[in-house]
Amino acid sequence: MQFAGDVEQATAGLLRIEVRPNNTMFKLGEIRQAVQEGKVQAGETIMTSMVGEIPIAGADAIPFVVHSYGDARRLWNIQRPLVERHLASRGLRPLYVVPWPPQGLFTTHPVRSGVDFRGTRMRTYNQSTVRIAEMLGASPVDVPMVEINQALASRKVDSMITSAVTGVENRVWDQIAFYYGINAWFPKNIVFVNAKAFDALPATAREAVTQAAARAERRGWALSETVANESTQELQRHGMKVGRIPAEFEAELKRLGEKFSREWVKSVGSEANLIFVPYYLQR
Repeated sequence: MQFAGDVEQATAGLLRIEVRPNNTMFKLGEIRQAVQEGKVQAGETIMTSMVGEIPIAGADAIPFVVHSYGDARRLWNIQRPLVERHLASRGLRPLYVVPWPPQGLFTTHPVRSGVDFRGTRMRTYNQSTVRIAEMLGASPVDVPMVEINQALASRKVDSMITSAVTGVENRVWDQIAFYYGINAWFPKNIVFVNAKAFDALPATAREAVTQAAARAERRGWALSETVANESTQELQRHGMKVGRIPAEFEAELKRLGEKFSREWVKSVGSEANLIFVPYYLQR
């Protein structure tokens, strides 16, 4: 909304972007195609929704590869030109990307190593979280977030990986005691525009959109980190024990990340090496 307002102000009302949120025009998985076909001029979606046609877009969802906002930014800087190329071949132009707050670990019991998950039940919601549960020796349990407090209260679930923001929104502190900021991954949303529609704009409007997008990306990354920190503090204020996992367990998760990234490179193909080879070399 702020990006749209910035564009309208910068163009003195020449270009007005009408924001239609919450799938009111197209479902999440249909947005990229709708923009590509010119049914709408621009759209926003989570990047993982594009992996069916653009597998390289899923690099930011590989668990335990990035460990901080700095890592997430570095990964995006490497990933960006590849995503731009794939979008350009479909008549699309990316404008900006903003990360969700990182995924943390909520548990009903203190965690010292992966051994502590054996025989427990972990809430899962996609194939990656199912595999994480299985690798740690936990039983995966598919539970919608709206039902998580009931699942925790009935001991159907002992742990879950989600953001501190989601934990606050669902007031999980009544049912769960521990939160570890493992920063498992930083999923990102991308805002993009139909290239023909963009090119048809006057030069001054194109420049206004480009500059507003750059500001939105900087602002969005900063706000994401602020919200993540504030949400973690909110969990702590409600009595949850907040901290980092032991170094030994952290190293174990990093090894899992390397395994996940190797598997992803194998499934995606040689293009994936253009991301993870320089990413790991720069560490």
